[in-house]
Amino acid sequence: MPKMKTNRGAAKRFKLSGSGKVIRRKAFTSHILTKKSTKRKRNLRQSAVVDSANSKGIKRILPYM
Repeated sequence: MPKMKTNRGAAKRFKLSGSGKVIRRKAFTSHILTKKSTKRKRNLRQSAVVDSANSKGIKRILPYM
């Protein structure tokens, strides 16, 4: 059986927490920031946990995570 390949795009976007949950960055932070409130921009800086419906698929494309 050959080694499985890691999806490199996903490897740059997701991390595993200590408890085994998949962590992601939030979207909508790159441009058009003037109309967004300071509170909204501050909350977008925090990382978020991937939903359980999607975490199984992410773990499949990141076999050595």
